[in-house]
Amino acid sequence: MAKKIEILGAGCPRCKQTAKVMEIAAKELGIDAVIEKVEDIEEIIKRGVIATPAVAINGKIVLSGKIPNIAEAKKILSQN
Repeated sequence: MAKKIEILGAGCPRCKQTAKVMEIAAKELGIDAVIEKVEDIEEIIKRGVIATPAVAINGKIVLSGKIPNIAEAKKILSQN
């Protein structure tokens, strides 16, 4: 079953970079993943995100307020 990776943010360059890093990390780890962007501010607030970009894996917020590097992204994906 594919992991659902959501990038929460307004679609800014930081959010786009976060999505790219998460996609690269998933590919390098051989993880089947579906990446979705959540740009609806009300939905982001409803999930309790204060700082963007944020990353959710299978509905759980695992990172907020920073762009991960590849190593951080791989660690997040491996743990969730």
